[in-house]
Amino acid sequence: MAQHQASRKDWDTYFMDIAYMVSTRSRCPRRHVGAVLVQGKKLLGTAYNGAPMGVSDCSEAGCMIVGEYELVREGEQEKMVKKERCIRTIHAEQNLLLFTDRVDREGSTVYVTDQPCWTCANMLANSGVQEIVYHRPYLKDHDKVLQLMEKKGMRFRQLGGYQPPEQTRMEPAP
Repeated sequence: MAQHQASRKDWDTYFMDIAYMVSTRSRCPRRHVGAVLVQGKKLLGTAYNGAPMGVSDCSEAGCMIVGEYELVREGEQEKMVKKERCIRTIHAEQNLLLFTDRVDREGSTVYVTDQPCWTCANMLANSGVQEIVYHRPYLKDHDKVLQLMEKKGMRFRQLGGYQPPEQTRMEPAP
């Protein structure tokens, strides 16, 4: 009698699925982000975006949105781009760095549901991490983050064709 063998997920899908499951812990009404630290095929840490421990989060106290302007050069043209962000929330990548050890990060990979913003990319570039794998793009910072990763010699890639687990889908904010 032949036994049926279920197909196994590849490692990228496996770890990105975990990052999406971790993101379900976030209480951010704007976006749930999850990140995992992997050394080889060993999971060393998980984190999600949210307010500091013991502080009211955005679902309880409202978002603390600030507007920032950035001068962006496109070819010969310069333009001001407005970016809005919540300053109550600690990003998933920042929490991951706060709650993992440098020795574990050396040569490791971070799987994150969303492309890191400029600040998180800078922190990851200085953390010992050698690769960042993300799913959803963050177009506002994409070009400068890509340049940083190239300068640092870090692998930086979007997981194309990936479909997050159904139970991790976030309801749109009202």
